[in-house]
Amino acid sequence: MTGQVHLGLDGAMARVTLSHPGKLNAMSRAMWRQLRDAAHAVRARTDVRCVVLQGEGGAFCAGGDIAEYPAFRFDETRLRDFHERDVWGGLQALLECDVPLVAQIEGACMGAGLELASCCDIRIAGESATFGAPIARLGFPMAPRELQLVTHAAGELTVREMLLEAAVLDASEMKRRGFLNRVVPEGAVAAEAAETAQRVARLAPQAARLNKQALARWRESKWAEARSGIAQGATELIADAYGYAASGEHREGVTAFLEKRKPVF
Repeated sequence: MTGQVHLGLDGAMARVTLSHPGKLNAMSRAMWRQLRDAAHAVRARTDVRCVVLQGEGGAFCAGGDIAEYPAFRFDETRLRDFHERDVWGGLQALLECDVPLVAQIEGACMGAGLELASCCDIRIAGESATFGAPIARLGFPMAPRELQLVTHAAGELTVREMLLEAAVLDASEMKRRGFLNRVVPEGAVAAEAAETAQRVARLAPQAARLNKQALARWRESKWAEARSGIAQGATELIADAYGYAASGEHREGVTAFLEKRKPVF
């Protein structure tokens, strides 16, 4: 079972649901591709005015499907293809979708989940939701494009804390830091997300799309400005980003997780 991404339509509202039973909706390679297709499908429809991105079974997304990792992560070319084509293909499709996106965050919002939430316009979480990217325990860094995305949404200090300390933060703290719009009691997240989407859907749809297009251009200009300050160009940065693939600590981190033991770095 590699998990699935479902697209459902309900009048002017669409729901994109991450489904990976038993794995807290961890994203598989197939799911990244399905997410890309779902985002493209939503963007092409003129009758959809708002999208709710949600996870199935009380979790948003616990990260990537680590069980798949040994098949490709230890080879530099395959690792680059995974991040630059599969993962970034899905995230970029969300970022380029000019229909408003509401994140319905329950439970775990870790790693890939944090990246997915960072693509959304409005983020609503339950009180017990948790946020982080503790991939240092797995022996690898965040990919450059994904790092820029999450830093833009969550702030540099928060991202440094998550990546360097493997910090996991609760919903109230993430709201205090400006990542979340609202935190609501458990059991009320779905209703709050639906009501938010309905409010958006009742407003002028063309104006919403034009606002999102303008915000996307602003985001891209900010990112381009940030990239221009890097000594190496963005191309060189990405080209060099996956050289760690065959490293001992990368293999040890992933292997230790799969063997359910603490890594020895």
